[in-house]
Amino acid sequence: MPDAGSDTRGRELLFEREFDAPRELVWSCWTEVKHLVNWWGPDGFRTTYQEFDLRPGGSARFVMHGPDGHDWPNRMWFKEVDPPRRLVFDHGDFDRPWFHVTVDFLELGAGRTRTVQRMLFDTVEACENVKKYGVEGNRQTNARLKAYLESLR
Repeated sequence: MPDAGSDTRGRELLFEREFDAPRELVWSCWTEVKHLVNWWGPDGFRTTYQEFDLRPGGSARFVMHGPDGHDWPNRMWFKEVDPPRRLVFDHGDFDRPWFHVTVDFLELGAGRTRTVQRMLFDTVEACENVKKYGVEGNRQTNARLKAYLESLR
């Protein structure tokens, strides 16, 4: 997996998003399957989970079902779980990680939360390849989370 201690220029994507929801609820939406199935993935995708063991050393296995009928196996290997402040994991397919993710959950007050998500790749080329679809996919996924949080009010 990528070495966060080395030079990360060109190997990192950063996404920030603010939500009108308390930090504990945003954390729950990121860390409980009952919530994740309602928002995880870009527009038109749905997700089914085979495993979700939220602890350092645990993992999640799930399949993202695309609107075109294609299935995308995914896995997360949890490295750090610090509720409701930080979630760190490697993300890839069932067999191997593709990139390292750190999500910080920042309490803004007045029931608002900012997520700061960093995706770190082994190479600049791997990061550039994900930019082609990942930036828009992340935007759509966060928009789905926003809508889901609003539905919980």
